[in-house]
Amino acid sequence: MRKPCCEKKKTNKGAWSKQEDEKLTQYIQKHGEGSWRSLPLAAGLHRCGKSCRLRWVNYLRPDLKRGNFGEDEEDLIIKLHALLGNRWSLIAGRLPGRTDNEVKNYWNTHLRRKLIQMGVDPNNHRIGHNFGHTKSFGSRINTNDQPSVNSHSSDDPLLDSTSEPESNTSCSALPDLNLDLTIGLPISLGY
Repeated sequence: MRKPCCEKKKTNKGAWSKQEDEKLTQYIQKHGEGSWRSLPLAAGLHRCGKSCRLRWVNYLRPDLKRGNFGEDEEDLIIKLHALLGNRWSLIAGRLPGRTDNEVKNYWNTHLRRKLIQMGVDPNNHRIGHNFGHTKSFGSRINTNDQPSVNSHSSDDPLLDSTSEPESNTSCSALPDLNLDLTIGLPISLGY
């Protein structure tokens, strides 16, 4: 059985002070990342190793991007979510300077609502009118932005293409969702 990451006695919890941030930053700049279990004691912090790692990764790293998400970042998140689902670390890996937690929070607070307002189900990226009610989603966004009709019937009214068709569903108000994306390791040309 693995030991707890820290002794629960005398560890600070809650907000980080400016002095703690400085100690953590100076220690990592000098010694590098890693060894998170031993870092708090070595850096003179009364924190848990996990707390130090999360503080560094999500707030203090110098390569983090601050501020609002751009329109290009929003489009990429939507496209990658359609392809990968809620795999936030993979999505964040394609957005330099953004953390998985930041991308997840932005999705849940902004982009989900944006898709809903556009008439797109954020869970499966299908076009629908009044979705959230028991209406069907008969078309799905594809790489040509042309709706294609699902031919199978389902017990789920949201997936049932045999119920009444949607009226006035227009693809012109939807973003370009070209999902021709691939994710893989960089190719090394061992010359």
